[in-house]
Amino acid sequence: MLDRELRDARARTLTYVADLRDDQFFVPHLPIVNPLLWELGHIGYFAEWWTLRHLGGRAPILHNADAWYDSAAIAHDDRWSLPLPSRSPTLAFLDEQLAGTIALSDRLADDDRLRYFYGLILGHEDMHGEALLYTRSTLHYTRPHVQTLRPPVRQSQATGDAAIPGGRYRIGASRGDGFVFDNEKWAHDVDVDDFAIARACVTNEEYAAFVLDGGYSDERLWSAAGWKWRTSEGVTMPLSWRNADCEPLGFERRVFDQWTALAGNEPVTQICAHEADAFARWAHRRLPTEAEWEIAASGKERRRYPWGNSTPTSEHGNLDLWYGDVLDVHDFASGDTPEGVRQMLGNVWEWTASPFMPYPGFSVDPYKEYSAPWLRTHRVLRGGAWSTRARLVHNRWRNFYLPHRRDIFTGFRTCAR
Repeated sequence: MLDRELRDARARTLTYVADLRDDQFFVPHLPIVNPLLWELGHIGYFAEWWTLRHLGGRAPILHNADAWYDSAAIAHDDRWSLPLPSRSPTLAFLDEQLAGTIALSDRLADDDRLRYFYGLILGHEDMHGEALLYTRSTLHYTRPHVQTLRPPVRQSQATGDAAIPGGRYRIGASRGDGFVFDNEKWAHDVDVDDFAIARACVTNEEYAAFVLDGGYSDERLWSAAGWKWRTSEGVTMPLSWRNADCEPLGFERRVFDQWTALAGNEPVTQICAHEADAFARWAHRRLPTEAEWEIAASGKERRRYPWGNSTPTSEHGNLDLWYGDVLDVHDFASGDTPEGVRQMLGNVWEWTASPFMPYPGFSVDPYKEYSAPWLRTHRVLRGGAWSTRARLVHNRWRNFYLPHRRDIFTGFRTCAR
């Protein structure tokens, strides 16, 4: 099982870069991307560090690996000036690391430490794979060559709000949940009032009404930080939109290197938290807190997934590049919660109103740079997008980004005030 998942993760990583020309590996110096050669080398280095070197006691495969790929020690801006190996030796390093890591897993199969660190490197590679998609989108490269499925047959409409009763609920990870990241630890009780959460994410049609009503020019709708960001960046619409003489909404949306007419019932995507906040105020609504989002997804019975505890499939939601892009917000009734809240996993990551804070009793795991440096400055997102590996996410999984980031495949749903 471990070796199959590790091989699958690596195959997907390599698929995201296999079709790129060598000159496309030299990406511009941007704060939201990494050099592709560095990112690939870092994926292999991270896996090598925690398995072959940490567990296996081996010397590094590459003599200068620590000076090249240690993300905790190498500032982001410095990654463009490193004397990195070229494409071919980088891929050879990845091959050697994966073979060694799998061989070690056979030797230490019953070691509890191995299960933890192999969960860590698998999640790390899945997240970096998704980051490679963000990079391709940001640079307007073509979509990667991944086989996709036909969109599902729609079963029903997801409209209105679902009423969630207040009370005491338990959120966070339990000790029997298998591998979890440190920011999910541990389960604790929270008290919430009654709330009503939208059954579907905000659509392009709904968001276009906000744009056309002057939402980006009305300071009253924005937080102080949001207005400062909007004015300094000159933002007037979502990142991937442009005005166009087309039906039905008069906007086009860019998907990698292609422009297409904006589809009204698809979720608005590539929206930052500031934009989501402003829309919610315009609509006389609000974003859910992180606790409310998890409670709506999990219920009192603490389901692992919105629909229950069965592993996600392509019938439950839009994950894992099964469909290759966002789909209609009314699709995937099979993934509904008992209250009919739809697509809480998949399609788009969902901004919440909550800053990224430690849970009670938080302590760092061996990979201490995963959560601790970003606490209090980042905003929590929940769910998962069409680009997220299905094995990575569940109702308790916490994602986090700075609130101005909109290169990621994010959307949002709202709550009644």
